[in-house]
Amino acid sequence: MTEARASELFPMADTASNLFRSTGLWPSQVLRGAVNLGHEIQSATPIGDDQIQPASLDLRLGEVAYRVRASFLPGPGASVRDKLDRLSMHQMDLTQGAVLEKDCVYIVPLLEHLALRKRVSALANPKSSIGRLDVFARVITDQGTEFDRIREGYRGPLYAEISPRAFSILARTGSRLVQLRIRRGSPLFRDTALRRLHAEVGLVDAPADGMPGPETIRNGLAFTVDVPGEAADGIVGWKARRHTDVIDVDRIGHYDPHDFFEPVPAPRGGKGLQGVVLDPNDFYILATREAVVVPPDHAAEMVPYDAFVGEFRVHFAGFFDPGFGSAEAGGTGSRAVLEVRSHEVPFLIEHGQVVGRLIYEPLIARPDRLYGRDIHSSYQGQGLALSKHFKRT
Repeated sequence: MTEARASELFPMADTASNLFRSTGLWPSQVLRGAVNLGHEIQSATPIGDDQIQPASLDLRLGEVAYRVRASFLPGPGASVRDKLDRLSMHQMDLTQGAVLEKDCVYIVPLLEHLALRKRVSALANPKSSIGRLDVFARVITDQGTEFDRIREGYRGPLYAEISPRAFSILARTGSRLVQLRIRRGSPLFRDTALRRLHAEVGLVDAPADGMPGPETIRNGLAFTVDVPGEAADGIVGWKARRHTDVIDVDRIGHYDPHDFFEPVPAPRGGKGLQGVVLDPNDFYILATREAVVVPPDHAAEMVPYDAFVGEFRVHFAGFFDPGFGSAEAGGTGSRAVLEVRSHEVPFLIEHGQVVGRLIYEPLIARPDRLYGRDIHSSYQGQGLALSKHFKRT
């Protein structure tokens, strides 16, 4: 692609120039341009404009799912197909929909392919709604040595590894379980820059419960869990039920939450405890104390806190598009939802405990759409919220 061709594709002069000179994530207009040009992002099936988010692209499942004996990475010199020849147990047609059973592992070729240029790489993660269903969804590539990290200059197919944990799901060709970000260069967003951005924007609010906030910035922006002594409705979280029906991932606002989750009541405070005991290998939905803000020219990713503070995992889908929580996009008071599992032993997670950190990354230009009401985003202004598949209570 020449710079002149980029200027035709991206009429905003700063965007066309930044495509070649800046370091950071691609915004929506650059993703759209790459789709229209058919160079970096390709598909035999047309890519819809509704797949393009402020700083990410929704990827679609292909026509077949392979049930495999084990999760894997291809590794140097090997393709995903090589591993499928050894590990595939059977294949399923997705064109009419098929059930992906809980506790099983599936590999699904995606409809999108990549042809990245020099200095251009990509990252993937599950969509928020999929993480809140406790579906482990990751992207792998030929010769890949990491999940969800697509190396600079990669040219080839994309695959989703899917493993439902709490519920079996019904999916089909075109279902969107994962999303892709494209990055130019290797930006380093250090704590000094994060402190400056926090001072300018206020990336998290001061919690209203009277407790002091966490040590805010160290290897990212810290956030804490909200497990209040007195919740307005008496519910501080949701815990997945063990035996449920199948969830169709393309049905929105359809299911009764109580058929799939049981509410977690606010702690009574006995013996001075203000927390919730997480049962091993159960899945919980909790929320942060702090409201989170992602400025229009940045994106954010949730990363786990130091494992030495507790044997639990705090997220599966931890990406925030530009505009999340921003008043400019109607997001005042947007909390981050935590997808939580405890490992091995019961663990008491207490109100105000640091459970993770947000890493912010700049975009090469402000996107032409922001996460929020204008593009009908599902979780702007959210508090404690289950996935969009459930009726609002």
